[in-house]
Amino acid sequence: MTNLSVNINKIATLRNARGENRPNVIDVAMDCERFGAAGITVHPRPDERHIRRDDVFSLRPLVRTEFNIEGYPTPEFMDMVLKVKPDQVTLVPDAPDAITSSAGWDVAANMEFLTGIVDSLREAGIRSSIFVGTDVQNIKLAAKVGADRVELYTKPYADQYPVNPEAAVAPYVEASLAAHKAGLGVNAGHDLSLENLKFFHERLPFLNEVSIGHALICDALYLGLEETIKRYKACLV
Repeated sequence: MTNLSVNINKIATLRNARGENRPNVIDVAMDCERFGAAGITVHPRPDERHIRRDDVFSLRPLVRTEFNIEGYPTPEFMDMVLKVKPDQVTLVPDAPDAITSSAGWDVAANMEFLTGIVDSLREAGIRSSIFVGTDVQNIKLAAKVGADRVELYTKPYADQYPVNPEAAVAPYVEASLAAHKAGLGVNAGHDLSLENLKFFHERLPFLNEVSIGHALICDALYLGLEETIKRYKACLV
């Protein structure tokens, strides 16, 4: 069974649009767990346009499943996660003004930087995951950095899936095998949906976790949150 971690950023975006506290991010996170999610993911950005720092601190004592915090490891970000101590930190190479993650790390170009960050997380007892593409050499370098897992950036898969599913998933199968051989766990995320998730899960070996936010919240507008989580979990059996 691959775990489903629900990214609740879009809930915070909706809340922030009104400047009040509806929908309540904490309540939604608790409902996601109650409806069967195996984890809660947040990606606080410097401008706090969705998840805010105070959300992160409020969630920490309440989340009973896996708490995963994504972000670029600025000094401010690292200060926050080392205080909060989530179960997992997913390191992404986003610029501060990025709308969403659009590429994985070039690990070779950031070896010293990432090694220091991963060492700090390990010392704090926090599992580290490095956001990467499917380049096998890059994944091997993530293992040399000392990361516990990689998260495979799946937008290229989602884009190609409607045209040629087998060709779309093939690089991810190779990447997952390489990660496992290097001693890394395998997560995946970005544009995974009810349309493409089941096929991805069936083809990909050693898939520990998927982190899904945008598509899941969009589906929940029509299906309801409980039914949506149920359907996503059914894709991962």
